Amino acid sequence: MKSKILLVIIILVAAFLRFFQLGTNPPSLTWDEVAWGYNAYSLGIDGKDEFGRFLPYDYLESFGDFKPPLYAYLSILPVKFFGLNEFAVRFPSALFGTLTVLLTYFLTKRIFEKSSILSLRGEQRRSNLAGDRHAPYQSLAMTAAALLAISPWHIMLSRAAFEANVATFFLVAGVWLFLEAIHRNQWYLVLSIVSFVAAFNTFNTSRIIGPILLLGLALVFWKKLFSMKKALIISIVVGLLFILPVIPFLFTPQASLRFKEVNIFSDIDVIKKTNQEIANDQNAWWSKIIHNRRFAYSVEYFRHYFDNLSPEFLFVKGDGNPKFSTQSTGQLYIFELPFLIIGILFLIRKREKNWWIIPFWLLVGIIPAATARETPHALRIEAALPTFQIIVAYGIVHTFLLIKKYKNLSPIPTLLFVICYLLFAIFNVAYYMEDYYTHYPKAYSREWQYGYKDAISYIEEVEKKYSKIYLTKELGRPYIYTLFYKKYDPQLFRKEAVIQRDSYGFVKVLSFNKYYFDKDSLTKTGDKDILFIDSPVDVPKNSKILKRFTAIDGSEVMVAYTL
Repeated sequence: MKSKILLVIIILVAAFLRFFQLGTNPPSLTWDEVAWGYNAYSLGIDGKDEFGRFLPYDYLESFGDFKPPLYAYLSILPVKFFGLNEFAVRFPSALFGTLTVLLTYFLTKRIFEKSSILSLRGEQRRSNLAGDRHAPYQSLAMTAAALLAISPWHIMLSRAAFEANVATFFLVAGVWLFLEAIHRNQWYLVLSIVSFVAAFNTFNTSRIIGPILLLGLALVFWKKLFSMKKALIISIVVGLLFILPVIPFLFTPQASLRFKEVNIFSDIDVIKKTNQEIANDQNAWWSKIIHNRRFAYSVEYFRHYFDNLSPEFLFVKGDGNPKFSTQSTGQLYIFELPFLIIGILFLIRKREKNWWIIPFWLLVGIIPAATARETPHALRIEAALPTFQIIVAYGIVHTFLLIKKYKNLSPIPTLLFVICYLLFAIFNVAYYMEDYYTHYPKAYSREWQYGYKDAISYIEEVEKKYSKIYLTKELGRPYIYTLFYKKYDPQLFRKEAVIQRDSYGFVKVLSFNKYYFDKDSLTKTGDKDILFIDSPVDVPKNSKILKRFTAIDGSEVMVAYTL
């Protein structure tokens, strides 16, 4: 009973940290968040996305990044219920982030529970073993869930409409349900496959990580899988039914567009460097071997891979992008560092039950992100969660077990050390919380495209005075903000939009109705009654300034003017 109450408290804390001020912190919506919201709004009206595709299953075209569509579908009901606003758009991420904390508890228990306990029949025999075998794993599961509940990494990614965060939930659910199928009820396998497919349709990196995780589990438990043939066959059929409609799209140029844009293998500087090294060695045969471009790219890949495990990234500053880190706290807390090391050592030494899943999952979770030019990247490796928290929890639990084991240790110094370390951990957590919930919105509002909402609110007040309105694209994708904050009719937008699609697949909306997002084409019309909302540096000298829009820190982000 006590453990259930403690688990409820942990989940309530997790929910509070993810839902508190959700509509105002982060201080504004990114263009991807706005795209999720408006597409959900559009799908909820007539079942079509913003550009008119009916019930898209393989992708959302959006800005030309061809997103897996599940997050938009998950947002339909929140947008219907709460309205088209910041809270509704972020609701699925916060909800599934909270549920991931709960699943972490069950997953950790399932990974480390003793098979002898699971195989016993009868309550009496269970209770006899519970005292010496079950309790440590209950504590381990509870600790892992608590660490994820207060994790700066997971909190920040749960408080914005990051589809990666929802994909993480489905990966955790998929692994847990697979283990439940192996140890408890074979029909959980169907739900496991559905969860992996859901992750596949939520975030691009999950399309690599999910199949590798599933393949690893299948190879280890292949004997058990083949012993439950009926559930296995039905699971495969269900998986194929959900996956096959997406497969044709994965072989199109559009599917690889984003990867080609950001991956290290399209960086020609690597080739230039190897060619220069070979030239310096006067084209010697041995130089062509040493400075082979394939070898160079392999070195580059491993360098980017281990960037994601750097101490500075994990424990000091976190991701360099303020959307994923406060810049003053690592992705993990500093107090977790010793326990992470202890946890790794004990995990390898004890090798309990299905321990191998944790390091395997962690290492696999970084594979796709290492191909990107920008590393480390907290969002792209979020699929590695909650392995970090489980390892840290393993270190904490076994540290306390060691303290209990060595009773000859002087109790007062030991107790004093534990109290001091606990106070340090509390300070560590409190520092992050105070920084994020108090200072972060003001310090980084510009990083979240702050200003569009105020600008569009102003447009609605004065737009009747003007025949055309220009909104700058310097802050991001102005057309989608206009659609979102005006709650513009999607059917009307599809009729009015002037859309430009280039040969690479990128999509630009140049205008719709009286709203223009391309200044050059607008100024050529010769109209005088045009309202411009532009970046401060682009305002002509003789303009009539009507209004200035500022970020939370007071810095100017946009200016409304006429010529």
